[in-house]
Amino acid sequence: MSYKTIERTTEQLTKEDFASDQMVRWCPGCGNHAILAAVENVFPLIGYKKENFCVISGIGCSSRFPYYMNTYGFHGIHGRANAIATGVRLFNRGLSVWIPTGDGDSLAIGGNHFIHIIRRNLDVNIMLFNNEIYGLTKGQYSPTSKIGKVTKTSPYGTIEHPFNVGELVMGAQGTFFARVIDTNPKFITEVLLEAAKHDGTSVVEMLQNCVIFNDGTHDYVTGKDVRDEHQLILKHNEKMLFGKDKTKGIKLGMHGLEVIEIGKNGTIDDVLVHDMYRKDEGIHLMLAQMKPPHFPIALGVIRSADYDTYDALFEEQIVTAQKTGKIRSVDDILNSGDTWEV
Repeated sequence: MSYKTIERTTEQLTKEDFASDQMVRWCPGCGNHAILAAVENVFPLIGYKKENFCVISGIGCSSRFPYYMNTYGFHGIHGRANAIATGVRLFNRGLSVWIPTGDGDSLAIGGNHFIHIIRRNLDVNIMLFNNEIYGLTKGQYSPTSKIGKVTKTSPYGTIEHPFNVGELVMGAQGTFFARVIDTNPKFITEVLLEAAKHDGTSVVEMLQNCVIFNDGTHDYVTGKDVRDEHQLILKHNEKMLFGKDKTKGIKLGMHGLEVIEIGKNGTIDDVLVHDMYRKDEGIHLMLAQMKPPHFPIALGVIRSADYDTYDALFEEQIVTAQKTGKIRSVDDILNSGDTWEV
């Protein structure tokens, strides 16, 4: 059931309506430019009034986003965007809240806020820019940096196991998880539109390239010579096929997911059909865990399950308390419980 109460527009808004007059100060070639273009494209498609969008960020390259959108916005402090967004969404249900954040901002200092906003299923949209590095602070390793990565803070290679964002989201009982790559802005727009439709916390992991401090970190899935074999584009109710000629597929075997080649070790009937709306997260989790070289990486909406949202349940509690509660004014509070005269 949809609880969205956001007012829609009767105007035909365009990308230009959401572009700000601020100079975009990301590095030339940064993947953030493609993501910004996709967001500017998707906001008119969502159909809300322009003043009903709110972009809230923390600290990092991604967190400059509010300046570059002609909407309401709030530039918070490191790791606290999700906490700020919780207050905004709960007390202004007429706003569509978007949270651009980075792998350092939300998975390190903001990790606690990140898992709990997901667990609560607040109706907001999180765009997690994952470049596997700290970019704004000049190249320290992050919670998603590959093991062995040499950076300014890991001169001998990091010995920490990186987070898989999809695993983390589903471990926190996430209801929506998607993954996109900055090399395909049109696809980002399609996925963000699905995120906007979802009632609850949507998390879209955006594999984004930092040309200065971690250039090429996603080449193993974006390179022209490997992308057909290493990308599985998921579409609801369609077979999980990949490869240059779509001759490979994903099958559910005895021990989990398996890659098959149609006509050699499997048939088209063996290939799984994607159901992004299923409530059981088992297959969704396995899809989120897939990565080369043994599997393609899953892109698109992996999970979009329908559960009650925190903000809707919160509002129901308020209505119930207003109808049945004994406290009607401040005087009622002051005169309740044990009282005495001095």
